[in-house]
Amino acid sequence: MTKLTTLDLTPFYRNSIGIDRLFDRIVSQIDSAASTNYPPYDIVRTGDETYEIRVAVAGFAQADIDVEFNNGTLIVKGEKTAEATPQLEVEYLHHGISGRSFVRTFSVAEYVEVRDAELKDGILTVKLERNIPESQRPKKIAVNYVPALSA
Repeated sequence: MTKLTTLDLTPFYRNSIGIDRLFDRIVSQIDSAASTNYPPYDIVRTGDETYEIRVAVAGFAQADIDVEFNNGTLIVKGEKTAEATPQLEVEYLHHGISGRSFVRTFSVAEYVEVRDAELKDGILTVKLERNIPESQRPKKIAVNYVPALSA
């Protein structure tokens, strides 16, 4: 398990305003992520402002998966529902496909929105897009030259 208790973030706090909450979220995510590695996932940049999170959910049906986005946190949950029809008794010689319940959380930056989620071939793909409002984009500020008064 990874602990970041010895990391001194004071230099970052001196030069930034409001970033302490971001670091606290990152540290808590690292601590909780270190405890589990199921199910495996990829984070992919698909464009300048678009991303995908791909979660391996083999054995889960669409009804078994819940994707929720709330307050900058993306939560992916999987829980197998009981089968409506009884299956034939089978004897597993090897049971390698896990069907255990899971919860995966991802911290999502400001202005990133969830666009879509789809399940195909055992991979859940959540599509994200960063959409920065025009008022928040960098802008050039013109510097006016004022000539000195001559005597």
